[in-house]
Amino acid sequence: MIDQQIIEKLEKIVGADNVSTSRQELICYGYDATQMEFLPDAVVHPSSTEEVSAVLRLANSENFPVFPRGAGSGFTGGALPKGGGVVLVTTRLDRILRIDTENLIAEVEPGVVTEQFQLAVEKLGLFYPPDPASLKFSTLGGNVAENAGGPRCVKYGVTRDFVMGLEVVLPTGDIIRTGGETYKGVVGYDMTRLLCGSEGTLGVITKIIFKLLPLPEAKKTMLTIFDSIDGAAKAVSSIIGNKIIPTTLEFMDYATLKCVNSRFNLGLPESGRAVLIIEVDGDRELIEKQAARIQEIIAPLGLVECKIAKDAAESEALWKVRRLVSPSLRDVNPDKYNEDVVVPRSKVPDIIRVIEKIQAKYDIPIVNFGHAGDGNIHVNVMIDKSIPGMDEKAHEAIAEVFQAALDMNGTMSGEHGVGLAKQPYIHLELKPAQVAAMQAIKAALDPNNILNPGKMFPVEK
Repeated sequence: MIDQQIIEKLEKIVGADNVSTSRQELICYGYDATQMEFLPDAVVHPSSTEEVSAVLRLANSENFPVFPRGAGSGFTGGALPKGGGVVLVTTRLDRILRIDTENLIAEVEPGVVTEQFQLAVEKLGLFYPPDPASLKFSTLGGNVAENAGGPRCVKYGVTRDFVMGLEVVLPTGDIIRTGGETYKGVVGYDMTRLLCGSEGTLGVITKIIFKLLPLPEAKKTMLTIFDSIDGAAKAVSSIIGNKIIPTTLEFMDYATLKCVNSRFNLGLPESGRAVLIIEVDGDRELIEKQAARIQEIIAPLGLVECKIAKDAAESEALWKVRRLVSPSLRDVNPDKYNEDVVVPRSKVPDIIRVIEKIQAKYDIPIVNFGHAGDGNIHVNVMIDKSIPGMDEKAHEAIAEVFQAALDMNGTMSGEHGVGLAKQPYIHLELKPAQVAAMQAIKAALDPNNILNPGKMFPVEK
């Protein structure tokens, strides 16, 4: 599909040093956090909006697909070059262009690493709340493309709630700006929100304007252990019902606790069946009152143990329980499917009980943790692909988990997106008319089906 003549044209656009065609280089850009792999024909590393535009114009004239990619940390294969083509990597576009402390906004390029941006604004007393688990290596462009979430979204919202404007190269190569630097603006369609979460199918983001907040004065972290899932879920609804909105409400079920405790021997009580990590932030005096009130609220709900951090070091120690989950999962089985269903907060114990039944039905370990404050549960289906038939059983189990979430007025993805991994199940949530409307938007912006084709839903030429 990509011949030497096209490679030479790409080299003229971005420079020969920024085009890769060796097999070793191609392998590096053919996978992400899923277990899928697809080899591209070439990889390009543009350094400007104009170079991105030129690559896409060439793709339209020569009819080859382009797959935008940030750090490659996605969980659904959204950046993978299925069918071959050119992977367009945005990591050279990595500048923080400005931080405006008067208007509380910042302008950045898509290749900036999320944590680096957070640290930069915090030095100026400002705050960028979205905190996906991959923040130490994921890039802001990928966060916007996937509409990333994280633990703090129960209080502050997801990535799109902080995106005020974008510079985008459309699939045709045209460059547009959406939104802007004002907090109000109703001229035309809201293209900014459309592009947030579009998974690189509608345009390549080259600049982002973010809204910032004042940095909270202090925070307080609590590790609470309950004797039942219901107690932990009741704690979530009771805390919020008492008009306290914590920064985070992280949940871990019994299977998760067993994984972490058996590998790292953290001394968690044997009677514990669910954990909530509760964090509040804001005015120092206020959070002390909130922490005390939270203890009163959760005490009668089957609370087994409550640890409260006195300083940043103790807070980090409490969060260690959550951060050790992923490395401990491989002790269950070597392979996993990491799904992220969402249900109404009050339905968290219901979805966990259904998942336990699905686990028993298919005899496959399933480990659950996630963001209880907004009902977003990460369902980890642990398998060994070397065992015949186990992969097939896993997909059947996943379909039942998705359907259970939908039956509870939930969704089959809260922050991971659809990509390739969830594409086979999209019909469970979206009706044909909804898919047709989305395909019409895709066809209007990308008439030659150049940009990230085949993702989210099948696109007919």
